[in-house]
Amino acid sequence: MTTATLGTDPSGTVELDRWPGVATVPSGLKVWVASPVARVLFHKAVARLPLRVQMPGGAMSGGGGSRSPLMIIHRPDDFAARVGDSGLIGFGESYMAGDWEASDLTAVLEVFAAKVATLIPDFLQRLRGLYIPKQPRSEHNSTKNTRSNISRHYDLSNELFELFLDDTMTYSSALFDDLSVGQAPSWDSFAEAQHRKIDRLLDGAGVVAGARVLEIGTGWGELAIRAAQRGASVRSVTLSVEQQELAAKRISAAGLTDKVQVDLLDYRHVEGEYDAVVSVEMIEAVGHQYWGSYFQKIDSLLAPGGRAAIQAITMPHDRMLATRNTYTWVHKYIFPGGFLPSVRAIEDVTERMTTLRVRERMSMGDHYAETLRLWDERFSARTAEASILGFDAVFARMWHFYLCYSEAGFRSGYLDVQQVILDRRN
Repeated sequence: MTTATLGTDPSGTVELDRWPGVATVPSGLKVWVASPVARVLFHKAVARLPLRVQMPGGAMSGGGGSRSPLMIIHRPDDFAARVGDSGLIGFGESYMAGDWEASDLTAVLEVFAAKVATLIPDFLQRLRGLYIPKQPRSEHNSTKNTRSNISRHYDLSNELFELFLDDTMTYSSALFDDLSVGQAPSWDSFAEAQHRKIDRLLDGAGVVAGARVLEIGTGWGELAIRAAQRGASVRSVTLSVEQQELAAKRISAAGLTDKVQVDLLDYRHVEGEYDAVVSVEMIEAVGHQYWGSYFQKIDSLLAPGGRAAIQAITMPHDRMLATRNTYTWVHKYIFPGGFLPSVRAIEDVTERMTTLRVRERMSMGDHYAETLRLWDERFSARTAEASILGFDAVFARMWHFYLCYSEAGFRSGYLDVQQVILDRRN
């Protein structure tokens, strides 16, 4: 097994076979040309940002004051090589490798997220298609590929997700009671906030006793349980073997096996008629090439007078158009095949390709920022337990970066999450 040093700690190592993009610093002609360019572009960008950047030896750059977030670069040559070789993928890999740290990772990433559209000069933005990698066809969410894409994230380990999720095992944005009181939500309010989110979706979809409910994307079963407790009959579909197994156990423990059926099935293969279709943060895994198929399937399954309720992470429409063919760090390490829609895209696709129309929607991005903060605090406190499960130090840095990167997106307003209710209108 070949290893490389992780970060500034000589006792830390990276397995080359497991983390090739982290263990090896890129080299060759491309890097020789691109690395100096990346270095110049980075320092020009941070000079305009409310950020401090500390180099080895203590030299400082950046446009921030003494209270601005601090980014500490330990290995500037490796950092420039990775960013020059693969842009934002390299930026994330350089953090995983320990080339840089942050006093507050979310705060540093929030500064970048707030200016993401202007960090790179316009003329280079127009040339992005020439140097930014494209999403591999093997990760497009066809019926052939989707199960593999899903398993690479959701089948990591139920025990891993249990380390940082609350007792409801809900892996989506909570809806807290009140974020305007000036006090951040605590872990004690988490399960209640998750139930509030679920109940609002079920209300929007009109789920009552006797309703036939289809859930696209089971998670670990909490929404199905809440719907069944209302007296509905629920069919839930997932492509995650691990989620199906634990969801079935949780449903059985709740005494609801006669009310809930969980199938290992692609949503495109579902048949039947349902009074309500509910799907929480699953559209992000559909892929923009298949949004039409997704909403057409919901349309075909919905009974007359029925409603659909989805919860979707969204991004600005112009950024969605600019990045829809880009292969990112999130694709490579977290959600292969995923892509976020815009609100406009959801409205356009449903209007052009279905009889469904958006009846109402609610933005709750601030709630997702708090959800991610709580998840990250919980995971960071339990990395030793993750290590026992077989998730090494590189994975821990990757997961921390993923949670903070996502939180920064919501805090900056670059990302949002919407509850969207759809029905048919004459």
